[in-house]
This record gives sequence, C-alpha cells and structure tokens, in this order.
Amino acid sequence: MEYKITTHNELETIELAQNFESEKFPNMIICLNGELGSGKTMFTKGIANALGITENITSPTFSIIKEYDGELPLYHLDVYRLDGVTDGIGIEEYYSKGGVVVIEWANTIKDILPEERLDIKFKIIDENRRVLIIQPYGQKYEELCEAVL
Repeated sequence: MEYKITTHNELETIELAQNFESEKFPNMIICLNGELGSGKTMFTKGIANALGITENITSPTFSIIKEYDGELPLYHLDVYRLDGVTDGIGIEEYYSKGGVVVIEWANTIKDILPEERLDIKFKIIDENRRVLIIQPYGQKYEELCEAVL
C-alpha cells in the first residue's frame, strides 16, 4: 500500500520523521528520493533529533556516509555522487549494523537496496509544501506505516 502525506513546512517534515523514529527498530532502512531541496536532509534531521543526536546533520554528499551515536546508531548516506557505482564502499554492511540507515538518493543504487525497506519520495509543491509518497516493502515496514500514518 502506498501512502501520501502533505507537509506544509519544515517542522511538519521533522515531526513526521520523529513519528517514524518513535517506532524504530534495529536495521531499519529508510530510502529517500526527490530533487534537490525537497526535504530529504530535513527528514533525516528529524530522525536524528528523535534518536537524541545533538550534532548538526548535513547531507554527507562528499563523504558519502556519516555515522552518529544516539539511542540507536544513525547511518546517514548520500549516494548522489556515486552514479550507481558502489564497488568497494561497503554500503550493504550498514544494513545489518543494528542502527537506523537513511539513504538519500537511494534510487541511484536500487540494485543493492534490501528487499525490505521504507521508500519515501519527496515532491516539491511550492516553497514550503511537500508531498511525501511513502511505500513500505515488507511486513515490518507495513506495520510501521500503519502505526505512524
């Protein structure tokens, strides 16, 4: 089942992310897609905040992976610059490290994404509003959406 949520400002995007975090579990995979400035990093900030991470969250565009310590570890990946080439990076290892994995531009690495995950596509409506199209893959993620949405 696909869900559509409209957020009207950054705060609502952060609150939605915090709602997902409230139902977190080890090895949770959240895949974010959408054009530049659509809210992917803002969503990740909401996850981080709810995990008790106080560091400033920025998109790891040049480092590809940033790790943060919180209630559960947060592994924040931005795979935009990889152009689909993932050899030798070890992205798949993060799927089973017991943390929450958030992948920005996940559609560029579809071949190595786990079957069970949560996909969220961000669409810009105007300066403030976004439509988030949320697609769970697997029973855990379907239950997650039912609990949160």
